[in-house]
Amino acid sequence: MAGPNELLAAIGSVGADRHRGGYSRHVFDDAERELREWYVEQAEARDLRVSTDRNTNIWAWWGDPGDDAVVTGSHLDSVPGGGAFDGPLGVVSSLSAVDILRDAGFRPRRPLAVLVFAEEEGGRFGVPCLGSRLLAGTIDPDRAGALRDPSGLTFAEATRSFGADPARLGRDEEALRRIGQFVELHVEQGRGLIDLDRPVAVASSILAHGRWRFRFRGQGNHAGATLIADRHDPMLPASRLVLEARKAAVGVDGGRATVGRLIPNPGGTNVIASTVDVWLDARSPDDRSTKSMVEDLSGRAAEFAAEEGCQVDVTEESYGATVHFDTAFRDQLSSLLDDAPALPTGAGHDAGILAAEVPTAMLFVRNPTGISHAPEEHAEPDDCAAGAHALARVLAHLAG
Repeated sequence: MAGPNELLAAIGSVGADRHRGGYSRHVFDDAERELREWYVEQAEARDLRVSTDRNTNIWAWWGDPGDDAVVTGSHLDSVPGGGAFDGPLGVVSSLSAVDILRDAGFRPRRPLAVLVFAEEEGGRFGVPCLGSRLLAGTIDPDRAGALRDPSGLTFAEATRSFGADPARLGRDEEALRRIGQFVELHVEQGRGLIDLDRPVAVASSILAHGRWRFRFRGQGNHAGATLIADRHDPMLPASRLVLEARKAAVGVDGGRATVGRLIPNPGGTNVIASTVDVWLDARSPDDRSTKSMVEDLSGRAAEFAAEEGCQVDVTEESYGATVHFDTAFRDQLSSLLDDAPALPTGAGHDAGILAAEVPTAMLFVRNPTGISHAPEEHAEPDDCAAGAHALARVLAHLAG
């Protein structure tokens, strides 16, 4: 069977974004459906038993499904214009690890599965890790079903068009019971392994992080006929918030605050906007600092809006508290992998959602660019192979 590099190359044209560069693969769109079909074909070619759960996550079992299973995997979707490795590297490495173990004559004593989560990036419906959140019951299924994509289609409607029943969305006790331990391999999203000169690390923690929508409401009007003194332009407080977010992050040790999405309505060049939606991504090493940063920014946004004769509404779209991965599990994997270093991450992952339910760990594969969520994201072929072999070693130890 093919290794991780060959498997990545096989899907290298799927979802390529000619406008943004990189890849745009969003849940239930044509590209993501093609990747799902490809994954199912790859799993079945390995005689894995494939099923899709009530939340549209895909399971591929080596042998019979059962409780206390060793589960690995990641996701296939991307951010808009994302890199080739974020998500798919974990999936192809999991398949490759199965190949490595089979070639070595290994047979698992515990149930073993490769799991692909739906909508990890939140690139279409706005909430990250949606498949794992629904699985674990950390998001209300009615709220999830009512999420809308940029075209106005709800997640419930998209789920139905995919062929699943939106009425069955929600916490899946049977699936959760089957996960005894979960290990996710992922491309590193940072530069830690470059400085350490190591190809693989284990994760120690995930920063507290969330997404908030600031809707600034003003008065839409004509760009030429409306005097400056007569305007209530929501773009002004929105733009001030973008600058204020950077100042707020600098004031918090280890803080991050990013505005990566801003949408004026109606969006005409010669039109003063009536509303402007600004999405804030805020993160820091602890929950208190993250929430405090957002509270301060919400207060400043209200001041900015009032000065322009506008209003602002703030909505928490998603939030994930600080995650500290199971220390004993982490140390076990580090020892198994020649004392692999333990690194924190500022990125959210499905493994972080599951950490509250089951013992969970992560492996990172070195990224020489240090760049992620962009076309320049990269991992060298030798490091990808090293990651797959490391994952195979972990699975053999846990399931043997």
